[in-house]
Amino acid sequence: MSHKRLLVMSLIALSPLFLACPKKKPVTPAEDMTTRTTTVTPPAAEEVTQPATPSTEADATAEALSKDLQSVNAYVTQQGLIGDVFFELDKSELSADSRERLAKNAQFLNEHPEFTVTLEGHCDERGTNEYNLALGDRRASAAKDYLQSLGVANSRLRTISYGEERPFCTQSDESCWSQNRRAHFVISGRTNVG
Repeated sequence: MSHKRLLVMSLIALSPLFLACPKKKPVTPAEDMTTRTTTVTPPAAEEVTQPATPSTEADATAEALSKDLQSVNAYVTQQGLIGDVFFELDKSELSADSRERLAKNAQFLNEHPEFTVTLEGHCDERGTNEYNLALGDRRASAAKDYLQSLGVANSRLRTISYGEERPFCTQSDESCWSQNRRAHFVISGRTNVG
C-alpha cells in the first residue's frame, strides 16, 4: 500500500471527528474592539461575627459563665465566687470561716439559678475507708444544709463522698491533711432556668 493511499484512508477515518467539532464564530473587528464588562458575583461568604469585647465586669462574668462547665468551674474558683469549706479533724460541724465562705457561695448560686452544684465530701488519709466515706458524707451534707438555709434550692444541690480517695494534697503531715478535710464545690450542670 502506498503512503498516499494510507494517508487518504486515515483522513477518511478521522473526518467524522473534524465534522463533529463545532466551529468557532469568527470575531468581527467591531466586537474585538469593544470592551466587554462582566460582573462576577462571588458566592455569599459566611458572616463571621467577632465576639464583642466585654465592656463591664458583669459582661465579662456573663461571658465566662456561658462557656462549658470546666471553664465555668475554673472561672468561679479563680474569681473566688465559689470556694471550698474546711473542717477540723474528725469533725463535720461548720466553723465561722466555713459559714462565711458558704454565704458567698450561696450568694453566687442565688444570683445564678442556672447552675446545679455537686458538693464533694473529702477527708484526710487517717481512719478507715468506711469511716472516711461516712465522714465525707456528713461534711458534704452539712454544707448542703447550710446552703439550703440561705435560699439555695435543694433540687440544685447534690452530695457525694469520696472519703480519702481524692486527696488535694498527698504529703503525710498536718498542713497537707488540713487541705484534704473539705467540702469541695463543683458546678456540675445547668438547669433550664436563667
